[in-house]
Amino acid sequence: METKPQDRHRKPRADAQRNRERVLEAAKAVFSVGGAEASLEAVARQAGVGIGTLYRHFPTREDLFEAVYRREVEQLAELAEELKTEPSAVEALRRWLRSTVQFVATKKGMMAALAIVMTANSELAAYSHGHLTRSIGALLARAVDAGEIRGDISADDVLRALIGMCYMHDQTGWQQSVLRLLDVFVDGLKVGKGRVGEA
Repeated sequence: METKPQDRHRKPRADAQRNRERVLEAAKAVFSVGGAEASLEAVARQAGVGIGTLYRHFPTREDLFEAVYRREVEQLAELAEELKTEPSAVEALRRWLRSTVQFVATKKGMMAALAIVMTANSELAAYSHGHLTRSIGALLARAVDAGEIRGDISADDVLRALIGMCYMHDQTGWQQSVLRLLDVFVDGLKVGKGRVGEA
């Protein structure tokens, strides 16, 4: 069968998009584990692409860091939407906060270079803060309306508490420690049955 001209042009775009997604997933894994000095070569190897392919999509380390960061924020916003169908509103909040710990792990791994990006692009900080607080706010409001948690805490309060827990821990295995603290924090927000120490 003869290949149409438009088909010949469509495939590289699809391949390029798949390569870009592989690079972003690999970067998330490498930066979460390897810290700020994790090499772009390590990201390319993890993604199964050549270093030239990585540089075509992300000409600088900062470009890659920003793309990973934005993608993580977008995925958290999407997760918040999906969790609207979770039967328990407080468990939806808990699941979203636990997922955010992984986002913070990636951010910590990119901290040095990401600070440069944030300084040069103040819109990025506003973008991420806006998305995260809206996601928390929607989950909090649903849980408060359902009578599952207390109503005197704001989205900013929750975000500050979560970030504080994450950045107080730097030792190996810190994420598990934070997840345990996070469960205590969420249980402390509950009203009525289900709070820690209540029958």
